[in-house]
Order: sequence, then structure tokens, then C-alpha cells
Amino acid sequence: MSEKELLHYDVLHSVRAFPDRPAIVVAGETLTYTQLYQKAASLAATIADHHIIPDPPLTAVFAYRSVIAFAGVLGALMLGHGYVPLNCTFPTDRTKIMLQRSGCRAMIVDSQSESQIDQVLTGLEHEMVVVLPDRADTGELSARWPMHRFIGAGQMVSHDHWRAADVSPDSPAYILFTSGSTGLPKGVVVTHSNAKHYVDFIADRYSITPEDRFSQMFEMTFDLSVADMFVAWSRGACVCCPSAKILLKPGRFINESGLTVWFSVPSTAIFMKRLGSMKPGSYPGLRVSMFCGEALPVDVVKAWTEAAPNSIIENLYGPTELTIACMYYRWDTDLSPNLSEMGVVPIGYPFPDMEALVVDDSLTEVAPGETGELLMAGPQVSAGYWRDTEKTSAAFVVPPNKQEIYYRTGDRVRKPTVGRPMIYLGRTDNQIKILGHRVELAEIEAVVREESGIDGVVAVGWPITPSGASGVEVFLQDSNPSRTDLKEGVAGRLPSYMVPKRFHFIAALPLNSNGKFDRKELLKHLEGLE
Repeated sequence: MSEKELLHYDVLHSVRAFPDRPAIVVAGETLTYTQLYQKAASLAATIADHHIIPDPPLTAVFAYRSVIAFAGVLGALMLGHGYVPLNCTFPTDRTKIMLQRSGCRAMIVDSQSESQIDQVLTGLEHEMVVVLPDRADTGELSARWPMHRFIGAGQMVSHDHWRAADVSPDSPAYILFTSGSTGLPKGVVVTHSNAKHYVDFIADRYSITPEDRFSQMFEMTFDLSVADMFVAWSRGACVCCPSAKILLKPGRFINESGLTVWFSVPSTAIFMKRLGSMKPGSYPGLRVSMFCGEALPVDVVKAWTEAAPNSIIENLYGPTELTIACMYYRWDTDLSPNLSEMGVVPIGYPFPDMEALVVDDSLTEVAPGETGELLMAGPQVSAGYWRDTEKTSAAFVVPPNKQEIYYRTGDRVRKPTVGRPMIYLGRTDNQIKILGHRVELAEIEAVVREESGIDGVVAVGWPITPSGASGVEVFLQDSNPSRTDLKEGVAGRLPSYMVPKRFHFIAALPLNSNGKFDRKELLKHLEGLE
């Protein structure tokens, strides 16, 4: 294996080939490839200079839509570490859990996230090197936290001191913590070779050039953000990151930023359609439009086709465990409407070298035209869950008569007949998509149980949308609610998109024929309330 298989290898090539071209536009600032490299190299050299214990070789990036966020990601990789993104918009308790479970010994923090440092460091039992490039004076923090080392702007090491580390392509490039069924986030370990396979395929498929300008609609804690950064940077293109305020006006963002490549969850397009932002010819500069993260409604694609008449439109599919996306389907105005089912676009065909297997409950392959669970094998299958062999062995399996490891997606699909694309039919479990985020209803239930002290808790996605659900509602088996501050307590532990909109207290939860809580009956109850 060679350094060419590392995720950041092509980025460094772009630095040499396109030193003065824009690499990133964020927070009103444009950085050239040289400037991005220098900031990233300085971060890498600074952490290396403090001789932190390299086990595990991971660095947390606690930054939000800032120069430091992007330089931190690249800097961690140049250090020879995988990066662990943290999000200041999440409850600090959740951020702290992610930091603790990762075991990171170094953390890069931007000015927006500094206010949460005290809460995040509370309870950590090992020394941390905390780099604050936006902060001049770290004396107060050092006095308050003598166990940790704080490095401010004046203590940063020059980029000239950076030296490339010896990294295996099988080492973690990043760890993303996703919703877990036990109430705790689980860390998906994605290696350099996993990510590089995705980046190379996408960059070649769409013929990315230095003239392209990419959207960056995703938070760093959402794996689709990896695609925008590294596909663009691998070919010398520019990543345009909108502020949280501009995110509310995506159509304006497309034109004012001169975007040529768009990537978002379908919910964003649904939002734009509802706002009336998809008038014919609205986005003539787009040449590539990609959607991923949830089911893509046909009506939305039809409107997007008219709004971006010069753009190809592709529906991408893939859970975090299969590295960003592993299947693709290109919309064809004439053929695709008849190939779509349930009003959503097909997920299509596997990436090169990726193999799709549709199986029944015994993991035996079903016949063409039949439905089953989708399993995937190939170079984008991640390395499993961080320090969790039990969950890894349950989700990454070797089916009967197979030799390779397949990931169980938990998605129901129809195995295609010859010449037809694969169709997505929904989840096999109680995992749902909200605004493109994967959400385990069991995690919400676990948090509500702990906060309420009530055992009988059922969470359901509601209202139902073509791409998943727009929110969550929770039923509690208790006719005499004693927790009037329940929502506040739950909101302190879950991201905003996972916080239930309403809590319903009922004397007895309905049961199905198997004695389990009947979610369908609860959904009918919600329908009756509308």
C-alpha cells in the first residue's frame, strides 16, 4: 500500500498544483490552497510538538462552520490521526460522551465552541492537549484545568515544522458517532482506504475540475460533509460553506456562491420547493446535483429538473458504515418516473467493486423481484464500531456460502430483475430519518425512560413524510404524569432534531398479537388528533 491511498493525499497534491486557487469559503473568508495547507500544517505540527500519547491516534475537532473546522479536519489527518468531529450545537452532555468514548488526547477548538470547554472537560480522566488557535490568552483555562495543556494563538508552531507521518490506509480517517439503540452514541470507524474509494469514484464520475464550486450543507458530524470536502479538494475545487443563517435561504446561496455542484439531503429540496424556490431556470449554473441521506421524492426531482436545467441529478444511497454512499441512480426524465415506486426515486446500482446482497431473515439470498434486507460488501465497508466488538459482530457478518464480510443495512429493498434498478422500501427496524439524520427511536426512548422514571415508553416518527419523518412524538404509559419539565430534560441530552415535539401520557399502551407495543395503533392515534 502507498500514501496515494490516504484520504488527504490528493489534497496535498492540489496544494502543489493549485496553490493560489480558492479551497474554502467560510464565515466570509476565502482561503487559498496554500493558506488552508499552512493552517492545517501548523495545527498538525503544534500537536505533534507536544508529544501527546498517540494511542488512540485520534484528534477531536470541536468547531462549527469556521476556518478552524476545515483546517482542523485536514490538520488531524496530516498529523497521522483520524478526526472525531464534535458539534457545539449538540447538548454538551452528548459531546462529552463522544469525546470520552473516542479516547482522544488532543482537541482543536474554535471560538464558537470555546464556551463549552469547561463542561466538556469535566469528568475526563486523562490529559488533553487543547489547541485554541483563535484565543490569545489561555492562562485562565490553564489555571482552572492544570491537568490539561492549553495552546493559544501565540504558541502555535509554524507550518514549516510539519513532517508527514507514517500512516496505514487501514487506519481510521475519521470516527463519526451515530445514534445508538442503547441510548449512547456508537462510533463508526471509517478508514482512509474506505473513504478514498468513495472520493476517487465520485471525482471521476462527475469529472470534477478546479473550476467547480461545491456546496457544504452538512455539519461535520454528518458523514456527507466528508464528500464535499475531499471530493472538491482532491481536484482543486472550492468548498463553499454557508452560515447557519444563510442555510435558511439555500436558493440564494446557490446563486450568490456560483455553485456548480450541489449535495444535500432531500429534506432541503423539499423545504426549497415549499418556499417556492424551485421556479424553472432558477439555478442554471448547477451541473451536478446529488441527494443522499433519506428517500428522494419523485415530485421534488421533477421540480429540481426544471429549476436546474443544466444539471444531472443523482440519488445516492449509503449508511455511514458503508462510507458516505455506495449506490447511485441517475434520474432520467423519460424513464425514471415509471421505474420509481411509492413516489420515491430508486437507489439504483452499487459503486464499482461494491456488492449488493438481498437476503431473507436467515441471511439467504432472495430471488430477483423479491424483497429482503440489503447487505453490502466491498472496499467501502467500514472497520466496525469503535471499541464495541459485540455491536460490530452483529452488524458485520459473513452470510451463508459467502467469504466476505457484509454490512447489514437494516433497509428493506426489492432485489432488481435484469435491467432494473434497486428499489428502497423502508426500514426493517425502528430507525428513521429526520432531516437526513439517522435516528434510533430506541435511543430517544432510553433517554425519556431515564428522565421520566417510566418504563413504558414508545417513540414514533411523526408526521410521516416521503423522506422519513419531520419529527418525533413519544407515548408514556402513565395516567398521572409527574414530570412537567420532561421536554427540557430530554432537550439537554439530545440534538434538537431528536427532541420529541409532544409527550402523550396514557394509562395503557396498546399491544399487538406478539405482546409488543403496537406502534401502528399509536400512529393511528396521532392521525386522529390531526
